[in-house]
Amino acid sequence: MTQIIQLQDVSKKELFQHLENIIDRKLEPFTSLSKNEKLSIQEVADECDVTDLTVHNWIKKGYIKAFKIGRRVYIKRVHLDEALKEVKSLKYRR
Repeated sequence: MTQIIQLQDVSKKELFQHLENIIDRKLEPFTSLSKNEKLSIQEVADECDVTDLTVHNWIKKGYIKAFKIGRRVYIKRVHLDEALKEVKSLKYRR
């Protein structure tokens, strides 16, 4: 699917703004994850490509904040993202 678009009298700034809007619309389904989304231990393990036991150990060590509803343990998406950011920053620190 090839489309040829001719641009006339469009400034560089307007072109970049238009391209940014197109890219934002295309990426919106991937970036619209709810910040209050609750993830189970299994979902976090699958996302991080580790075992359930590893996620439980991370919670015990305080790397990830978790909460219980009944007997089930959940992790908020925000807390997982924060924990992963901290790990990345420590990895590159000297």
